[in-house]
Amino acid sequence: MNGIRFKTDESTFDERDYRKNNPFGFKNMSNKWLSYHSEEVRPGSRKNLVSHIRHAQGFFEDRNVKEIQFGDLEDFMHSVQLSDKSKHNILSTVHSLFVWIKRRREILALPEFPEVSFELGYRRTVDKETQQRIIEEVGRICTNRKVYLGIKWLATYISIRPGKLIKLQEGNIDTSNGYLYTPASDSKTEYKAIQLIPEDVEILKAIPLTFPNMPFFRHGAGIKGVADNAPFGIKYFYKWWGKAFSNLRIEGVDLYGGTRHSSVRALRKYRSSEEIKGAAMSETNKAFERYMGKDTDDDLRSVYRQSAEVVSIGKADKELTMGKAT
Repeated sequence: MNGIRFKTDESTFDERDYRKNNPFGFKNMSNKWLSYHSEEVRPGSRKNLVSHIRHAQGFFEDRNVKEIQFGDLEDFMHSVQLSDKSKHNILSTVHSLFVWIKRRREILALPEFPEVSFELGYRRTVDKETQQRIIEEVGRICTNRKVYLGIKWLATYISIRPGKLIKLQEGNIDTSNGYLYTPASDSKTEYKAIQLIPEDVEILKAIPLTFPNMPFFRHGAGIKGVADNAPFGIKYFYKWWGKAFSNLRIEGVDLYGGTRHSSVRALRKYRSSEEIKGAAMSETNKAFERYMGKDTDDDLRSVYRQSAEVVSIGKADKELTMGKAT
């Protein structure tokens, strides 16, 4: 009773703290947070959130979230036997949880969070001449011309990630204004508007685009073990990239490092950091910007034009415009 009187005097008494179901216990609050966020992120991202929260639940268990402070969070981080990058990601998720709890006015202020520093590793890159040779080899050995086109785009449009590109639908291609629209982050309503260079617009105009919901990057008919018009798998571009650099006896460099990262490094000779950053589109566009031009569009196309200078392959491009992209 003395404790209750003390909390009442300092205006911190909350009868819910004494309920048997422990509504403010870390497990209860974090499970509620996960259930409320299940529809807001992709399945893969939610899997990571669940994993991060499970680590924290194992440490804090039913501890009242109002009692968790800097020292507790620091002890938690020291208990996690993972890389600094993983620790940083886990702590970031826990921080998001506490921001949500504060917005619900269940706590008056956020606890101070410890810092977990880490250094990202470097992907192996290649020079533009080697990059061109690999893309040429892809065009030579793969009969599906869209594989060549997709990998060339990854080297040209440095804002596109392979996982986003393979999800491109025919309805996301605007040849009239010269844009590709790819999903931004985990959002279903925000898109990146990619400014196409004229050569690629002409290639796309020669390819029939009749089904808005049809995957653009898909398999043709008659392939053993693959359904007609099935979309490319997440590793399909890398499969052909790997075959090409193996044929050329080049040491292993992954698809992302050999396209986007290599192009960015090469662009530093010709473009400023701000120009390259703008072309890489680290910030997403709002949905309505699909229909709005920007003053920088011509500048971005100019950067992409520079990036494409040494990866355009006349023969393969010609075959695409002749209707062989199946």
